[in-house]
Amino acid sequence: LSCLVRQAEAAVKEEEEWHTGKGMLKWQRCYDCGQQFHGAVRLALGWGCWKTYLGRPESDTVRCVAIGILGNGLDESKRPEEALPVLEAYLKLVRRYSADETPILSAQSNLANCLNNVGRRDEALVLEREVFARCVATLGVSHEATILSGSNLVGSMNTLELWDESKLLLRDQLLPDARRSLGADHDLALMLNRNLAIALVNQPERTRGDL
Repeated sequence: LSCLVRQAEAAVKEEEEWHTGKGMLKWQRCYDCGQQFHGAVRLALGWGCWKTYLGRPESDTVRCVAIGILGNGLDESKRPEEALPVLEAYLKLVRRYSADETPILSAQSNLANCLNNVGRRDEALVLEREVFARCVATLGVSHEATILSGSNLVGSMNTLELWDESKLLLRDQLLPDARRSLGADHDLALMLNRNLAIALVNQPERTRGDL
């Protein structure tokens, strides 16, 4: 683990001094195998990342990213109650200091996922609606990030048994856009098909034509 920490620290230093390299991504991903860290390693690196940069000013970009990495590591490690205040703090920081909307949307999505994990699903749905609307406005309906945020939204709708709304969004927008821009065999398109099937099966007013 100490070797991974040193590699990540060196990558951040390289990016800050020379504007090259992987920077903070080295705290999150193994560039030998290409996979994201997970489990105990991801959590340990999350703590290591935060402890490395917490002494920087609150407005420092690296420090802001570090608290997000810690929060996501806690949530991914099935410790959502501990992750929640960390992810809430991260969202406040990026809203305060980021001029780019992308990290704000990412922070909102991660917080919504954590809220779902602690059972606060109505609050998660509010955030997911906001993220989807902003993705549509800024990225367009066919962007993969927009379709992913829409998939998260209809997943929450199905969990809350909002079958009609889920079905309409899937049929009228998400599935056509996903098939056109990503292809019918893309993982996201298949996930949307699954969500549509769930909405239809559970909708009391379904017709033979729906199925």
